[in-house]
Amino acid sequence: MMVEAGGLVEQRKDTMTMRHVNSKVRYVNKPIKKLRRKKRSKPVASRVPRLLPELFVACREVFKGPGNVPPPSDVDKLCSILDRMKPEDVGLSKNLQFFKARGAVTGTPRVTYTTIYQCDEFSLCIFFLPEKAVIPLHNHPGMTVFSKLLLGKMHIKSYDWVDPVHSEDPVPPSQPRLARLKADSVFTAPCDTSVLYPTAGGNIHQFTAITPCAVLDVLGPPYSKEDDRDCSYYRDVPCSAFPNGETTVSEEVEGDLFGWLEEIQVPENSKMDRIEYLGPQIAETSF
Repeated sequence: MMVEAGGLVEQRKDTMTMRHVNSKVRYVNKPIKKLRRKKRSKPVASRVPRLLPELFVACREVFKGPGNVPPPSDVDKLCSILDRMKPEDVGLSKNLQFFKARGAVTGTPRVTYTTIYQCDEFSLCIFFLPEKAVIPLHNHPGMTVFSKLLLGKMHIKSYDWVDPVHSEDPVPPSQPRLARLKADSVFTAPCDTSVLYPTAGGNIHQFTAITPCAVLDVLGPPYSKEDDRDCSYYRDVPCSAFPNGETTVSEEVEGDLFGWLEEIQVPENSKMDRIEYLGPQIAETSF
C-alpha cells in the first residue's frame, strides 16, 4: 500500500508518518523518542487537530441516510468546518515529497485513496492524485458530496442532467443524454469547499491533477452496490448535434453550456490503490 512519488512527513502521537523509500511513500510506525522534561513558564496549547472530530460530529448530525438531502443550514455548517480544514488536520504536509514531485510522467498515473471513516450514513475519504492523474467522469447517485481541495492545483469539470431520470422511466445506458455543464475551471488550494447534490451542483464530475493533489471528500450516503448507489462512468462529447440524426443545436442556450454524456464501461484509469489511514484518529466512542 503506497502513494506514488515518495516523501517524508512526521507528526507525533495521533498523526500519520510517511517515509520516502525508493521513490514511494509508505506509511510507517516510528517510535517517539523520550524527551527530557523542561520547565515552561507558560502553558503550551495542544497541537492535536480539532477540526476532524468537529467534522465527524457534524456529519453524524447532518446525514440521515439514503433519500435525505441536507438542508441549506446543514450544508453551511459542514462547509464552515471544511473551509477551515488544513492538510495538517488529516496528518498531511505540503512538504511531503509527493506534493513536490515534478517532471515527466510515464504511463498512466495511479490515484490512491484512504478512508478515514465510513458508516451507512456517510464516509470521509482522501484522494491522492499525482500530477496529470485523472479521476474520470463519474456520477454520485442519490448522494450529497462535499469536496475540499487540501493541497495542489486541479481542473474540475462537472455536469448535471437536463432531465433527471425517474426510476419509473429509465433511460438505456447506451443512449446519450443531454447534460448541462456546471463547472469547467481550475482550482488551487486553499479554496472553498464544493458541494454537489443528487440532481444539482455538478453531480457528474471529473478531476484532473495539474500538480500533485490531495482531496478530502465527505459523501452522504457513501457508494453502495447493494443499495443501488453504484458508480457509473461517462464520456462527454460537444453538443453539436442531437443523437439519431436530429437537427443541430447551439452549445450555448441562455448562457448555459451543454454536452452529450454517454455511459461507458469502467475506464482503465479509474482503478485506484487503497492505503491505510494513519492520520489523526476519530475516537467514535468519545461521542
